[in-house]
Amino acid sequence: MPEFSTVGYVDDTQIDRYSSDNQKAEPATQWIKQKEEPEYWERNTQIYKGAEASLKHNVKIAMDRFNQTSGTHMVQYMYGCELGDDGSIRGYEQHVYDGREFFALDTEEWVYVPSVREAQLTTQKWNSPEVNAPERHKNYLQNICIEWLKKYLSYGQAELERRVHPHVRISDHQSDDATELRCQAYGFYPREIDVKWVKNGRDDVHSEAAKEILPNPDGSYQLRVTAEITPNEGDSYACHVEHSSLKEKLIVVWPGPNKDGQNMGIIIAIAVVAVLLIVAAVAGFAIYKKRAGKPVAGYTAAANRDSPPSSIVSA
Repeated sequence: MPEFSTVGYVDDTQIDRYSSDNQKAEPATQWIKQKEEPEYWERNTQIYKGAEASLKHNVKIAMDRFNQTSGTHMVQYMYGCELGDDGSIRGYEQHVYDGREFFALDTEEWVYVPSVREAQLTTQKWNSPEVNAPERHKNYLQNICIEWLKKYLSYGQAELERRVHPHVRISDHQSDDATELRCQAYGFYPREIDVKWVKNGRDDVHSEAAKEILPNPDGSYQLRVTAEITPNEGDSYACHVEHSSLKEKLIVVWPGPNKDGQNMGIIIAIAVVAVLLIVAAVAGFAIYKKRAGKPVAGYTAAANRDSPPSSIVSA
């Protein structure tokens, strides 16, 4: 694992990468490689080298705040912007140390909020009139980041705006005192999807299992949602699926207990694939920096391209 690395995403598509091993910004998808000139990658290489130096120093700062003198430690930094199909925008910025949130940017009040006591000194300095980091980062997230996001969306429109509808299969497993219902949606794209069990057409059925969306080798996704029930006479259960590829909700009815546990269900509302010409709730350009080392004093304002705000100002 490299000491320092960055990755950039538009939605769930990785667009670039940089690591301390190769010291070079590189395209991660063909469409951005074809659209951007070598100067773009050289400029980003210099930006990432500066971020690497900054974040290396920041690990040492965080260690000092936690009174740590040795060991392997990690600073993670994620930021990005989102553009809705109605033109609405949203930004976010989060700083993590050793797997726990250190502090984050409140994008309603535009102020840095410490998540732990050790981050108070940093947030006080970032929020001070002398540094005024929230205002600078606001400009980046609401303007520079959005402009680059629009450009990337135009570059990769064919891939980023494709919609593949989910296939849905339901089954059940019987035990002595309960029935486990299983609903699997698979082969869908993009990643965002809502799958749930509904009782009698109106009541959501609680699922104990975490809803983890998993990638498939072909770039699509899958999700399985389970619910444990005790069926009573007159009750009905159905799996409800909502996805951006569907014009209407997809409902698959559970036909009742099946001894072999392989109920496939009855589809009573098949939604048609919709060709979307506008991007709905686009997840923005997010950079995720991970590392174990130390980072650089001072604050770097957003500059050209997606020159990001630097992490953890020294104090």
